[in-house]
Amino acid sequence: MLHAAVPTPQAALSKEKERLLGIIKERSFLTKGGPFKLASGAMSDYYLDMKPTMFSPEGLSLIAEIIFGMLRDDPGLDSIGGLELGAVPIVSAVSVRSHSERPIDGFVVRKDKKGHGTDKKIDGNFRPNTNVVLFEDVTTRGGSVMQAVQAVRAQGATVKKVITIVDRLEGAADTLKKEGIELVAIFTTEDLRG
Repeated sequence: MLHAAVPTPQAALSKEKERLLGIIKERSFLTKGGPFKLASGAMSDYYLDMKPTMFSPEGLSLIAEIIFGMLRDDPGLDSIGGLELGAVPIVSAVSVRSHSERPIDGFVVRKDKKGHGTDKKIDGNFRPNTNVVLFEDVTTRGGSVMQAVQAVRAQGATVKKVITIVDRLEGAADTLKKEGIELVAIFTTEDLRG
């Protein structure tokens, strides 16, 4: 009797990434209606609006599974966070996904203090003097995620790496490397155009 091969974690992850790429191409990779102005100020013939992917049940679940797989075996990691608004759904989903196996707390860095209540720049389960991973949905030149890097470093935390769903390959990796931070991209624009 032949037994079906049990998929390895790497094979399962590859299938998840393949499906996620399909969702991004279908829902978030915009090529009509441009040119588009990016947060960096640059103009582009395409735009990555990750919200439709991140706010879809399947897309969010896949992203959380993939990112948790990247973080699961990191014993020195205390929490995951990122700059509002793009990081909020992912940080929450990864934290929920991690609960039963290896709990990872989440936090969000505000662009501006809210001016009332605790008036914190960083909200959630952030602790000074810890090791964190930051998340950004799309990286271009790295300016946006550097706001989060500076905020958590000001509180004494160490940024172990930055994870992004899509790196546009326009300088973010170099910007972060100068700060001693590795950029880990699930996909690049080459994957989307391929």
